[in-house]
Amino acid sequence: MKARLGLLNAVDPGVTEQEVFRLALQHAVSELGALGGMVHFSGPMSALRLVSANGLPPALTRIWEIVAQEGATAPARAVRQGRSVWAPSDPDVPAESWPDTGTGMAAVPVFGGNHAVGALTVLAGDSGEPTGEQWDFLRAVTAWAEERMGQAPPPTRPPQRNWSSSRVREALEEVQVGSWEWVIQSGELYWDEASMALCGVEPADFVPRIETFMKVVHPDDLPWMLTEVEKSIRDRTLYQAEFRICRPDGTARWTLARAKVVRDDAGEPLRMIGGWWGIEESYSARDALARALRHMSDGFLALDDDWRIVFANLEAERTLGSFEDELLGRILWELPRLRQVRGLEERCRTAAAAAVPAGFDIRIPDTDRCYHLRLVPVPEGTTCYCADVTEIRRREAEREAAERAAAKRSARIMELTTDLARATTSQDVADTVARRVMQPFGAVGLVMQTIEGDRAYTVGSVGYPREFLDRLDGSLLREATPIWDSLLLDAPVFVSSVEEYTARYPGQADWPRETGKQSWAFLPLTAAGRVLGSCTISFDHPRRLTGEERTLLVAVSGLVAQALDRARLYDSVHARAQELQRGLLPRTLPVLPACTAAARYLPAGHDMEVGGDWYDVIPLSADQVALVIGDVMGHGLSEAATMGRLRTAVHTLADLELPPDEIMSRLNDIVSGLGEDSYATCLYAVYDPTTLICSFVCAGHPQLIVVQPDGNVHIPEPAPDPPLGAAEPPFETVRLTLSEGSLVVLYTDGLVESSGRDIDDGLVKLTALLRTAHTGGLDGVCDTLVGGLLPADQRDIDDDATLLVARVHALPADCIASWALPEDPQAAGEARRHVREQLAAWNLGDLTMSTELLASELVGNVVRHAKGPVRLRLLLSADLVCEVSDGSLTTPRIRRAMDTDEGGRGLQLVAALSQRWGTRYTQTGKVIWTEQALPPPGNCDAAEGHASSAPSACLT
Repeated sequence: MKARLGLLNAVDPGVTEQEVFRLALQHAVSELGALGGMVHFSGPMSALRLVSANGLPPALTRIWEIVAQEGATAPARAVRQGRSVWAPSDPDVPAESWPDTGTGMAAVPVFGGNHAVGALTVLAGDSGEPTGEQWDFLRAVTAWAEERMGQAPPPTRPPQRNWSSSRVREALEEVQVGSWEWVIQSGELYWDEASMALCGVEPADFVPRIETFMKVVHPDDLPWMLTEVEKSIRDRTLYQAEFRICRPDGTARWTLARAKVVRDDAGEPLRMIGGWWGIEESYSARDALARALRHMSDGFLALDDDWRIVFANLEAERTLGSFEDELLGRILWELPRLRQVRGLEERCRTAAAAAVPAGFDIRIPDTDRCYHLRLVPVPEGTTCYCADVTEIRRREAEREAAERAAAKRSARIMELTTDLARATTSQDVADTVARRVMQPFGAVGLVMQTIEGDRAYTVGSVGYPREFLDRLDGSLLREATPIWDSLLLDAPVFVSSVEEYTARYPGQADWPRETGKQSWAFLPLTAAGRVLGSCTISFDHPRRLTGEERTLLVAVSGLVAQALDRARLYDSVHARAQELQRGLLPRTLPVLPACTAAARYLPAGHDMEVGGDWYDVIPLSADQVALVIGDVMGHGLSEAATMGRLRTAVHTLADLELPPDEIMSRLNDIVSGLGEDSYATCLYAVYDPTTLICSFVCAGHPQLIVVQPDGNVHIPEPAPDPPLGAAEPPFETVRLTLSEGSLVVLYTDGLVESSGRDIDDGLVKLTALLRTAHTGGLDGVCDTLVGGLLPADQRDIDDDATLLVARVHALPADCIASWALPEDPQAAGEARRHVREQLAAWNLGDLTMSTELLASELVGNVVRHAKGPVRLRLLLSADLVCEVSDGSLTTPRIRRAMDTDEGGRGLQLVAALSQRWGTRYTQTGKVIWTEQALPPPGNCDAAEGHASSAPSACLT
């Protein structure tokens, strides 16, 4: 039984009702071993009409063609009672109702909605009444038939004519019209002679029952004809139908029938009175076309000039309304299903106005199906084809979505490739992956590591706690970890859930809880067969990546590996270059009595090569200090080397105590000797704390800025001197008198000038910042200037930026002692007397003897070898400075004296008694100076407390 039901269920939906009945009877008769079977359906005339038979001879089926619905037969009882009926041979049932063979009939009702509309009956053989299992099979077959009947196309109806009253009158004049009357309650039927002649029935053979009328109607036309009768009775409308009648000679003839229902006082139908006549026109061609249109797979509508529907095929009825709805005569856009389609009327009228075929898509809201309407103008109106394109549009949308997704992926890969090509450092690569890869995949975490030996070092991360990253950075590569597996297999490892992670890597079962991640993609980064590192992308929810996503991540990891390989090379070269740069710049700034200083150097972020900026603070004699800043034009190791040479040259020339303009001339010679394309800017300033005079020379460099203690900012007028390598000496020296506590600010153009800001705007901003920040500590001043003038991200800095800030101090007057000396031999003795008196006043008796000897020797040399005026000066600062000046430019030199020489040992004595000595030139001559270290506080001479009685400002 299951096999037969399986065969029935395999039948395609949409077969005709006749095919449904044939298959149902065939399997029912075969399964029960019955003699045959029948299917009856009820109509409006209180009778059951035989619609299908199987295994029964014509003589028997003629008896059962019309069965009284109120009779005692099995089909009638099954329909009336709505349940299965077994009817054995019964003497109470008329003998003509039973065949000569068989033991009984088993009938099962066929339901249409909530009531029985027919019955499926089998004539049992010798086996008698069906068993319980066989009854269940009959009910299952009947249920299958009920379902497939609902899916079957409705019976074919001929196209309706517009029979106006004038045409009817014309027809009545041409043909003989028969009349008839049907008593609805009793089933009695009356025909006149014309009706009998029309049907070819002899008056003697006429049976005045409605069953006679049902027998003469063609079986194919009977279902819909009865439907029209029911509709006329129900809706109280005029009955009109075209159908075929079967004549005794075997021919079929088309007829047109019209009738009216007569009702009683209560409105109940009593009789139907009508007439009918034959139609001589050939229907063969029209019927073939109507059938083709009726059953075509697309919906088809014929519309008149007023957009009313005059024809609709089956598919149009399914699409635009239920089978009970009447489409004919309705305006297209006023149909219930089409009322919610916006703009339908306007689009239809626009298409018709163009007088050419046009099409557009509509979506019916209650079905959510998409249909394509094609309107074709014809002389009598418009034809409309309606095709269900839901699946086509879905596939098109999916294809377009796939194409857009592919284009979007390609664009993302292109953007990723472009950004990776621009990435210079390993951190840049990690930032690019975070920006271009995480968001498209919906990731929330990223860790990128490089492999050095057997350890992994983190170069970039997103979405992980700092404590976890600190433990991860520099960790040993271990077996039984996802990173180890990906590197060992050189293939990605995908983990879709915490449970999977815990099962595969129990040694790290606590990591998901610490990080809050629930699925991961571990990607090895290899290039040219070398393992460079790993990239871990994580998600905050369980996720199994699709095959396409995995393939894309593998491709991305290859691009990232190539970029990381280049970035690591850059990191190595850049680190060595920066190390060279740091080696050429001062490691620390000296602590000097004349000034306190702070500096900042920020290299450019977009170029892997170092620049040529430098700065320096050089202590000079007599507590003077030189402040230097410079910039070699260009970037690269060559420029850095040139910077180192210039800085060394500045130190050497400063030690020679040459004036600023002469030092700049010597530097110009050095740069000119490096080549025609070598240039450098430089600013060299010397500050004297005894006079508060700052003398400087500027060669093409931005001018220094002086900030007075009251916040007033002063920028000296720029000197016209060009950069070193293009200048023509002499250089102009500018002298400024500073106030105690003033700030001297030196900087390179990279601090105030950038691609988005010219140097004038930068200077305005720099001076504004100095007015507000000058009173703070020097480190704070530097941070304020750098933060206000440069981007927060150092990688965005266009050029090297250097800043040197110095706060100048004055040497107190009571720490300075100066005397004019005569130009004669008594000058030496007078100098010794001044020394004794002043050192006694400063309580530096321990240094009296050595200082007397130094002063005496220096003054004696001036008297013997130079010219006046002669002047002696003592300075008490961090050291004791003894100076003798004269008006001569001759330079004293130490020479080796022979045993027989009477002179030449004076400067040797000077060098032995002082820790440092030298000569510096002034505008009027030269100064020979010596420095002696002050004795420690505990080594005092007999004059106790001499150190405590010295001016405190001199000893700080």
